[in-house]
Amino acid sequence: MYKFYIFLIIGFFSCHASNKPDTLQHTIGSIGMAEIKLIDLQDHPINLESYKGKTVFINFWATWCKPCIEEMPSIEKTQTILNDKEVIFLLASSESIEEIKAFRNNHGYQFNYVHLENEETLNLQALPSTFIIDPKGKLVFSEMGSRNWNETANIDLIKNITKQHD
Repeated sequence: MYKFYIFLIIGFFSCHASNKPDTLQHTIGSIGMAEIKLIDLQDHPINLESYKGKTVFINFWATWCKPCIEEMPSIEKTQTILNDKEVIFLLASSESIEEIKAFRNNHGYQFNYVHLENEETLNLQALPSTFIIDPKGKLVFSEMGSRNWNETANIDLIKNITKQHD
């Protein structure tokens, strides 16, 4: 029995020692476009269903989140690289619209910033987190943690999601 507890403790700590971002596998398939409630910075609801047929990349972030801000240059580069693809990039924060606008005005990023209305419903446990929704409207990628999005493997990930549904 003693060996079992040692094994259990070692297993528990080794699972959390990884430097890889956590993938939110439990949300894949259970969340679709209709469950994500966004509004634009003019306080108008965004109907994600209108993006069906396109890949939607949603990065959840906050103005106070250092890893979120550090990740933004790579997202912007990826957005530029994929500008001819059918990919919509949205940067969603649950902070007030005024805080998001102030951040936008103080930074030079060319993003489509949006306000997230239902963070709790999406079970976001850490920021940044990223969802990628395929052209059919299905959540096919969900991850907590930052990435260097303009690395070839990550650009290929987005391209492959787009190609699988062309």
